[in-house]
Amino acid sequence: MALYLLGKDPDSPNNGSPTLYYDDVRDTYLFQSWKVTDEARLAELNVPDHETVIEFP
Repeated sequence: MALYLLGKDPDSPNNGSPTLYYDDVRDTYLFQSWKVTDEARLAELNVPDHETVIEFP
């Protein structure tokens, strides 16, 4: 798997996320960002157990 960094938020504290990568083997994008843990917000979505929700500004 070859991941290519496409960009990140330059204003993020500690040079962290959000960050966007491209996987040229799977032809998919990977987002690194803040995981949504607010139960009220998650209750409005239909998210399977094998998935998660991130917030990407």
